Amino acid sequence: MDVLVQLQINALNGTDVRIPCAFTSCYKLDPKQFAMNWTYQETSNSTEEMFMTYKNRITPLKPSRFGERAIFSGNLDKNDLSITILDVQLTDDGIYHCYVRNPPDRIQGHGTIQFNVLTELPPPRDSTIAVAIGASVGGILALLILSMVVVKCIRRHKNQELISDEQKMEEEGKVDGEGGTEEATKNLCLLPEDV
Repeated sequence: MDVLVQLQINALNGTDVRIPCAFTSCYKLDPKQFAMNWTYQETSNSTEEMFMTYKNRITPLKPSRFGERAIFSGNLDKNDLSITILDVQLTDDGIYHCYVRNPPDRIQGHGTIQFNVLTELPPPRDSTIAVAIGASVGGILALLILSMVVVKCIRRHKNQELISDEQKMEEEGKVDGEGGTEEATKNLCLLPEDV
């Protein structure tokens, strides 16, 4: 069995807030055997107080904690065990647990929700600055990479020019050397006696 809940819910003081809880099981829900409990904990060190249960019918408990503000808003036919807290109070802040038992499934399902009551909602985050910084850093990196590529291309081009100039000089040197040896042999052939 798996129990599906939101791990954290932020609620505005004075509003009605739905706390979702759903479950999946290999077995169809049998209302005569099915059991569900909702509990509340002020802190993780506090004891859990059961405030709603299901055994053949939904039964709200602990009128001192929620009065009639905690109502069942789920649908058992759809495996939905959600509740709604009406007119949320600052004292509703805490940890909510959704327990599920669906025999013949041997495992008891359990979901935990951290419920935070706020006096005002936080302003929406403006991501414009983050986008601008990211774009600037990305642009600088792109320019840096581009300049490195250009420098490398220029160096490679200069090296190729130097290599081709050296090859030309070597080829010219070979031609001059060969021509010079022919003239030297001609000069050697002409002896002063022959002149």
